[in-house]
Amino acid sequence: MSARNVGEDAHAHCQALVRASDPDRFVATLFAPADRRAYMFALYAFNLEIARIGEIAHEPLAGEIRLQWWRDALTGVSHCETSGHPVASALLGALESCRLPVQPLLNLIEARRFDIYQEPMVTSADLDLYVRQTSSAVFATAGQILAGRDREIAEAADVAGLAYGKAMLLSVAPLHATHGRIYMPSDILDRHGAKAQDLLGGRSTPALQAAFAEVGSHAGGHFHAFLEHAQHLPANARAAFLPVAIVPLLLKRLRRRRSVTHSVVDVAPLSRLIALGRAGWLGFSPP
Repeated sequence: MSARNVGEDAHAHCQALVRASDPDRFVATLFAPADRRAYMFALYAFNLEIARIGEIAHEPLAGEIRLQWWRDALTGVSHCETSGHPVASALLGALESCRLPVQPLLNLIEARRFDIYQEPMVTSADLDLYVRQTSSAVFATAGQILAGRDREIAEAADVAGLAYGKAMLLSVAPLHATHGRIYMPSDILDRHGAKAQDLLGGRSTPALQAAFAEVGSHAGGHFHAFLEHAQHLPANARAAFLPVAIVPLLLKRLRRRRSVTHSVVDVAPLSRLIALGRAGWLGFSPP
């Protein structure tokens, strides 16, 4: 499916979805060249569609069916069914027009199977793989939409995804816990003597605080590694990475919270907008 065969309604749908549910990436996309924005909105809308399956599926089987539909759509098995799905239609058009590899998006779908089961995240390596296949994959694909395949884009996307993905998971951990999902690795919990049941039960303990602080420290380290790579990014790829600019703000808020279980942590919209705008116009810099 070529871009010219994707209706304007499909592109408008993707843009509206990203604007409503992923404002950081919506703003970031406005810094991209106009002829690339529709492709980026298609990617980000797809990411939202996959991410929310774990939230709306009432049982694992329903989630598996929906994830399989997307696998089939991307591999052409259900090509005829995608014509009525605006996000799928727009994404397939973007994949063809930008000559994007499908495998990273298939890996993203596979990683999201974790979201539909209430299983523990066993090790730190498991967390890193999950975040790489979800968050890092989106940064890498967005960078390719803007600047093609490039080694610096791939390396920057890896650490950008680790920083952004871990910070976001920490910020919404209380919400995930209400749905029985824990992304805090068991090996980190055990190292600090923390209990998963305390997180699920909304009981913030010093041990949980220490475990969250360790993952937050890892996210901060990934962010600083990203700053090193950002110096070598192609200028036309910058817009793909702008959401990373809010990571220091989010980590600062996370360090200040008194309880890791009582409420979702967020950054004020104006502060987010300033951080995104500064990075968009001036580039990335240490906090």
